[in-house]
Amino acid sequence: MTTAAEGETLTRVGPGTLVGNLMRQYWIPAVMSSELKAGGDPMRLLLLGEKLVAFRDKAGRVGIMDHRCPHRCASLFFGRNEEAGLRCAYHGWQFDVDGNCLDMPNVPPHQAFPQKVKAKSYKTFERNGLIWTYMGEREIPPAPPSFEPILLPEQDVNMFLVQRECSWLQALEGDIDTSHFGFLHAGGVTPEVVDQDNLGRYGLINRAPEYHVADTDWGTMYAAHRPADPGETYWRFAHFLFPFWTMPPDGYFQDHIVARAWVPMDDTHTMFVHLSWKRNTPGLRKMKDGTQIPGAGMGRKTLPNDTSWHGRWRLAANASNDYLIDRDQQRSHSYSGIEGIHLQDQAMTESMGGIVDHDHEHLAISDLMISRTRRRIIQAARAAADGIAPPGVENPQTYQGARGGDFIGPSSVGWLESYSNELRASVNPTGALRVAAE
Repeated sequence: MTTAAEGETLTRVGPGTLVGNLMRQYWIPAVMSSELKAGGDPMRLLLLGEKLVAFRDKAGRVGIMDHRCPHRCASLFFGRNEEAGLRCAYHGWQFDVDGNCLDMPNVPPHQAFPQKVKAKSYKTFERNGLIWTYMGEREIPPAPPSFEPILLPEQDVNMFLVQRECSWLQALEGDIDTSHFGFLHAGGVTPEVVDQDNLGRYGLINRAPEYHVADTDWGTMYAAHRPADPGETYWRFAHFLFPFWTMPPDGYFQDHIVARAWVPMDDTHTMFVHLSWKRNTPGLRKMKDGTQIPGAGMGRKTLPNDTSWHGRWRLAANASNDYLIDRDQQRSHSYSGIEGIHLQDQAMTESMGGIVDHDHEHLAISDLMISRTRRRIIQAARAAADGIAPPGVENPQTYQGARGGDFIGPSSVGWLESYSNELRASVNPTGALRVAAE
């Protein structure tokens, strides 16, 4: 049971909040590299409840800073991106990517004080098509994260962003909830229409798995398990990684290199960042005859971006049009009537409201990973408030023992040993994967 007070703690992310302060100790994916052009227009950026502006100067350097000019608080979104940085359109004060004031042209030179003025700015780094920022208080930021999908060469990565209109927590929890796949995504599919060699059919034979759940060095993990053929167990492993990452189980474990960030824009809007290896073996998507499982597309058609605070990567099918649900399809063909796995998840989590009222929940054993993860986040946030470094901040290699996916293993082998065995047998294109301790 999550109390109302705990729910409040988990979902508030602005400056000074317990979980918001926890997240600020990590590097945060903020912008796709392609969104910022050298010398191009500044972009409004909303992260952890802070209104920021992002830009790339003419030399290609990236700046992320408070959108308010330190002079009179006019928005730097309207600034001119000049040679050395942004120049405020109000009085011409100019700031570089580090927030340093370079010019105060409306002040007589002998009365100017640029060395005493600094825009609030955040450090950035860029890797493989993604710009990251550090919003914490350390003078020297922690080392960048180093789990598998982040280390892949850019040409080997599938990446996309989608905005979700709900709190980061309820958005993320869809990725650590294994049993909904057999209903929301594949409820209209019977095992008989799926190939014998597709592991996902075991999830259709038994839609109520049992679970192992544990705290880990990087966050939490679960192993959902079902009987397979005699003497065998069908495993689905997934992870929560601090501060807001998941590794879902929807693919063949040995090559399933995937991580997904659920980045809070504010308390009720989340930016979903998906990173995956292009050579992954897909999970259960097609039937025996080669046709797609009803509704199992991706459903990621987006509206044109605009310049508003919430104007990026919004889905065309959304709450205003009921996610284009087709009731006839729902009655005859598709369990949800909504086209696309991502869109189905989006509809369910947004339907809970901007922030779900946890007092109305009745959690079951199938929600064990969710309750454990909530507890782990609160514990880590409270420890961080007491000065204890959160998981993975001091040692980013901590994450390198995590991978999600499904596989078949002998029933005589325990879950952690099965996990370690499968890690040993897995492809390791980045060289970063470490075998978990048994």
